[in-house]
Amino acid sequence: MVSSINFALKSDDEQQAIISAYMQFLNSFDYPLQIVVQSRKLNINKYLDKLKQAEKEQVNELLKIQIADYRNYVAELVKIGDIMTKKFYVVVPYNPLSDKQKKFWTRLTEVFTPTSLIRLSEDRFLKRRKDLFQRVNHIISNLSSMSLSASYLDTQSLIELFYNFYNPELAESEKIAEINKIRLE
Repeated sequence: MVSSINFALKSDDEQQAIISAYMQFLNSFDYPLQIVVQSRKLNINKYLDKLKQAEKEQVNELLKIQIADYRNYVAELVKIGDIMTKKFYVVVPYNPLSDKQKKFWTRLTEVFTPTSLIRLSEDRFLKRRKDLFQRVNHIISNLSSMSLSASYLDTQSLIELFYNFYNPELAESEKIAEINKIRLE
């Protein structure tokens, strides 16, 4: 997950520096990279409910009227403005075995015995994991040169990301359980 910056609010010199850093970023790796922007309509119903509750609990009539006016203003602003939340992700792929390197018979054998692809020694797994994290760290350091901060997504975060991506309406009402609380049978 990557933070964002407001490019339009930067001075001309800062904009040029960011553009230059972005060009260096794109030229610094020789593997594909995916940048994902997730846009969702801002849901402020919980905030409006809190304001409504505060309005009910308020004893001062003037403050009660101001809270009601503010609540109506915010609700109308979001409704008219169609305000969106945006989240940014950089997907760093890693495929240690490209299909171009494999011969026809090897690929055909893998189709009939897919379990052979899954089995992996711990040493080989750790080496591949190290290679992937080197790529990710390289990307993170290049992003930091543009004043962007990035963080790894753990398993729970990835599950929530995909769940929210494929079930946007359902994700608001039904939250998924934490991965360590899920029982597999």
